Amino acid sequence: MAAVDVDRGAAAEASRTRPAERPADEAGAPARRGAAWPWWAAVAALTLGALGLRLWGLQHGLPYAYNADENAHFVPGAIGLFGHSWNPHYFVNPPALTYLLHGVFAVWFGGRDGVAQAYATDPTAVFSVARATAAVTGALAIPLIYLAGARASGRPVGLIAAAILAVAFLPVFYGHLALNDAPTLAPIALSLWGTAGVLRRGRTVDFVLAGAGLGLACATKYTGGVVLLPLLAAAVLGPHRAGGATAVVRGGAIAALAAIAAFLAANPYAVLDFPAFREGLTHQADAAGDALGKLGLTEDSGIAYYLWTFTWGLGWVPIVGAVAGLAVLAVRDRRLLLVLGPAPVAYLVFMGTQERFFGRWLMPIFPLCALLAAIAAWALVAWVARRRPVLAPLAGATVVVALLGQGLVASAHVGRVLSQEDTRNATRAWMVRNVPPRTKIVVEPGVFPDAWANDVGRLVAGSPDGRRWRKFPTSRSQIADDGSLLPPPGRIVNVEDYERTLVPSLVDRYEREGWCYVVSGSTQRGRAEAEPGVVPRALQYYRELERRSDVVFRATPYRGGADPVAFNFDWSFDFYPLAYVRPGPLVEVHRLRGGACARVS
Repeated sequence: MAAVDVDRGAAAEASRTRPAERPADEAGAPARRGAAWPWWAAVAALTLGALGLRLWGLQHGLPYAYNADENAHFVPGAIGLFGHSWNPHYFVNPPALTYLLHGVFAVWFGGRDGVAQAYATDPTAVFSVARATAAVTGALAIPLIYLAGARASGRPVGLIAAAILAVAFLPVFYGHLALNDAPTLAPIALSLWGTAGVLRRGRTVDFVLAGAGLGLACATKYTGGVVLLPLLAAAVLGPHRAGGATAVVRGGAIAALAAIAAFLAANPYAVLDFPAFREGLTHQADAAGDALGKLGLTEDSGIAYYLWTFTWGLGWVPIVGAVAGLAVLAVRDRRLLLVLGPAPVAYLVFMGTQERFFGRWLMPIFPLCALLAAIAAWALVAWVARRRPVLAPLAGATVVVALLGQGLVASAHVGRVLSQEDTRNATRAWMVRNVPPRTKIVVEPGVFPDAWANDVGRLVAGSPDGRRWRKFPTSRSQIADDGSLLPPPGRIVNVEDYERTLVPSLVDRYEREGWCYVVSGSTQRGRAEAEPGVVPRALQYYRELERRSDVVFRATPYRGGADPVAFNFDWSFDFYPLAYVRPGPLVEVHRLRGGACARVS
């Protein structure tokens, strides 16, 4: 393929030869002429806008981190490194983000004592810094994907791809959390930039960039390794192949060495503590293939679920454009088709055949899809410009609105939602005012983190463990999945299995032992409601709770008059539907009336 000249307006295309006849460099890439600064000014504006979307509502939920993975993994791990060696002793997720946060904390808080004190007395500051780091790292993908697109098919393609990635909902939402999903997009885009160079030029620096990006992507999130497929294709198809098999092998070896070096630089204990690394990989693979935790996941096909995720996580028009991009490349540039096309399909099939699937697991192929959509979009604009030059500006504007409109609206909406008070924070504020310290309460796991029962930075006088309220032990149960009783000490209860332990007789125990306040959230109850035939006793439990209690406080995340959002492992947690006006689940505080609770004021 010889794509349209990247530095001229679309209208000028009409006066030129057809794409296949335009000048190209020795690698087949489009000729690049004209000043670069207007393009970089646009990229800078896109990057700043993308960062703004990711920083809007950054402190949602704080001082409590309600995302279980954010609360448990990278931030505590980064702080833990101050107290022991650089070995993270945890490889279920690779440690590149942990190391990055560790370095940022060392600078921002002045080292171990500063960050430890802040984490104990002001976790808002710690999580804000961590989230901002993830947001900035995620936004770095914007200029990098521009470079990848510009090298592969020209500056307009790079700019369009960067714009798609800047506003796409899932990258924006997860840019608000101290997780590795959004940061992984930057090394993925770096690898794609290098891969485009391998295909178009075949220089040593291109192999180094592609390999380094691959290694860093794997060290940030294992599934970032999907960019290996484009690199392999480019290594075989690039212009260096004119030097024969030796040149191809040499380039591949350079990329492999760069990938290994980058991976080990960001994950050295993959070698230094190989048994732990292997165990972490095995655990991660088991988690993706484990049917446990599927309660509430009513879609049986992972492929169907991910295809649906594309329609809102990336957008309807971008994903249709990505498919169209494959068709464009099939006609114009089959080498680039072989580089960009197989990886998204292979990834979709592989991830879609796992037992568990969540929207954010799809994100590593978003940069590839953005490039494909951009190729189709620019081909359409150029086609209009050749035939009706006067309509070129209108065509360009229409394409931009169509590609970016859905993502921009959804991302702006979630920024506004996240900037409001979380329903769980509102619930806690009410309970501080109305429920005395040391009162026995039942709080559903997964909805409320363990620290939710604590006062940040201080211990409550007279409380045995310093907590404001005494929490019912939901982490262990004597109730089996089939409802039968287990002998003491029972079993440990996973958050995912909590609904399986609920039976109506629990309400009797609450009243008998004085657990008078029961705080429930829709992100637990919704799992049972989504699959009532699997856990019928849980629904009976909720009906019994409602019959024997008064709802003394209710916090809703929905706008007035909106229907509640049906439980979903994505939309119940990322607040994509426009029905949301604040973050969090629907929360109810129940006050039991009978037994010991009748005697408690």
